[in-house]
Amino acid sequence: MSVHDAAKQKLDSHSRVKWETDQEDAFFIGDLGEVYRQHLRWTRLLPRIEPHFAIKSNPDPMVVKLLASLGLGFDCASKSEIQQVLDLGVDPSRIIYANPCKQASYIRYVAQQNVAKMTFDNAEELYKIKALYPDAELVLRILTDDSQSLCQLGLKFGAPLDTVDHLLRVAKELSLNVIGVSFHVGSGCHDEHAFSDAVLRARTVFDQAEAMGFNFTLLDVGGGFPGADVKDGITFEKVAAILGPAVDELFSPQVRVIAEPGRYYVASAFTICTNIIGRRTVASGTDDSSYMYYVNDGMYGAFNCILFDHQIVIPRVLTKSGRYLHGQQLDESDYECSIWGPTCDSIDCLAKSTRLPLLEEGDWLYWENMGAYTICAASKFNGFKISKVIYTNTSV
Repeated sequence: MSVHDAAKQKLDSHSRVKWETDQEDAFFIGDLGEVYRQHLRWTRLLPRIEPHFAIKSNPDPMVVKLLASLGLGFDCASKSEIQQVLDLGVDPSRIIYANPCKQASYIRYVAQQNVAKMTFDNAEELYKIKALYPDAELVLRILTDDSQSLCQLGLKFGAPLDTVDHLLRVAKELSLNVIGVSFHVGSGCHDEHAFSDAVLRARTVFDQAEAMGFNFTLLDVGGGFPGADVKDGITFEKVAAILGPAVDELFSPQVRVIAEPGRYYVASAFTICTNIIGRRTVASGTDDSSYMYYVNDGMYGAFNCILFDHQIVIPRVLTKSGRYLHGQQLDESDYECSIWGPTCDSIDCLAKSTRLPLLEEGDWLYWENMGAYTICAASKFNGFKISKVIYTNTSV
C-alpha cells in the first residue's frame, strides 16, 4: 500500500479504538519499496561499485534485512552493528569495519568472527591491530577535500597524503596486510567533483604502495551520496556521471571497488507523522495572527537530524478537523507559526518560522524524507517514547 494509504489506515484505526492509550503517539511510515528502488537505481548508474550500506544511517531491522537479502555488503562502525549484520547470516567477507579508531575488545571480537576488512589512518592503530588481529585485511583511509560538505569528516579521520609513505612503511615493518585505500568526501557534499578528486588521490596512493611492494586490490569510495529527496543541485545522477568514469579510467577491472552509501538508500523511504498536542496563540489579529504548535516528536527524538545532520525539515498537513489531507494543497489562509517538540528544553524547536493553516490540538502533520540519521540517534529524554515504524512496500 502507498504511504498515503498506510498513514490513513493507521489514523482510521484510532477512531475505532477511541480510548486506546497513547494512540496519538507519533509514528513513522517506512517504505521498503523505496529502498529497493534506490538499489535498482544504484546498480543501473554505478554497476561496477558494490554498495556496502552504512548501517549507522538507519539500523532499522527491516531495512537491514531487505538489503542483506539483496546481497549488499555493510559498512559497520562498532561491535553492535557487526553483530546485527552477522545475526542475519551475512558472510563476514561482506562487512567492512570502517572505523579508523577501534576499541581493543571490538578488534578481538571481529577477529573471532573473521571480519577481516578494517580501516586505519594512523600508526598507533597499526600497532594495536598487529597485537590483536595481525591477519586483518587493512584499508588505508586517506584525507580528501571535504570543504564543500556539510559534515566534514576529515576533521576527525583520514591520513594526509604526506603521511602515507610513513604509514605504509610501518605496515611493512609489522608485516601487516594492507589491501587498499578508502576515503570519504563528507556527508552532504555539494560538489560532485570532490569524488573524482578523491579517486585521483587514491590512485596516487595505489602507485606509492605498488612501489613499496604492496599489491592493492580494493578501493573504497566511501559515502556522501545524495538520496532520492535531492532533486536539484548535486543529485545522485551527477555524482554517478563523475565517479563511475573516474574509477574506470584510473583503476583496472582487477581492482574491486566498493562504496558506503547510507542516506542514499533510506532518506526518502521514511515519513514521520506527528500529532499536534498543543497550540499557543502568540498574536491575534485579522492579518498578523501567529501561533506556536507543539508536536509529540522533536529534537531529542527523530528530529535530532536538524542539529546533528543540518537537515531542513518541512511540515505538511496530514489531517485538519478530521479531514485526511496527505498530498493535498489547502485552499485557505495560512499563518505565521513555529513548531516545537514535546520536551521541556527550549532547543526543541523544529521550525522557527513557517506558515500553516490554522490547526487545532489533535490535528496531524507529516514530514517526508526522514529516513537518514533520525530515529537512529533518537533518545527518550524527558521520558518521551521513540516513534515506532509502520512498514509498507510500494511497487517498483
